Amino acid sequence: MHPDDGFRELDRQECLRLMAKVPVGRIVHTRHALPAVLPVNFCLDDDGAVLLRTAAASELVRAVDGVVVAFETDEVDAAAQSGWSVVVTGRACVVTDPAEHARLCRVGPRSWAPSPAEVFVRIEPELITGRELVGGRTLYGTQLPF
Repeated sequence: MHPDDGFRELDRQECLRLMAKVPVGRIVHTRHALPAVLPVNFCLDDDGAVLLRTAAASELVRAVDGVVVAFETDEVDAAAQSGWSVVVTGRACVVTDPAEHARLCRVGPRSWAPSPAEVFVRIEPELITGRELVGGRTLYGTQLPF
């Protein structure tokens, strides 16, 4: 990023603060050796891990358990031509510990499409990156007419 191109890099704490404000993100994983993107509701755990709740028998669970995934969330204001985006990269694991599962039933996300048997997927953040676009500016600080 050029220092005056309208983009600003976000630090880890700022990324987590922004992520906590939105209920939906996208998990990026591999499906049949190709990239797959799935919108999901989520929440953050106290340590910054991304938590998802889904059907135990879902294709998503089979695809992501034990593998590195990306998780992206954002907020965009098209009228102001501004917004932010955060990407968390890390290993996704199904929560199997009964005590942890019980805790997440109390504090974790609620499924928007409940099923009789649900599990929690935890994405441990190994890398968190984010950027913000300040509206009305382009590469090298050129002002856009409104």
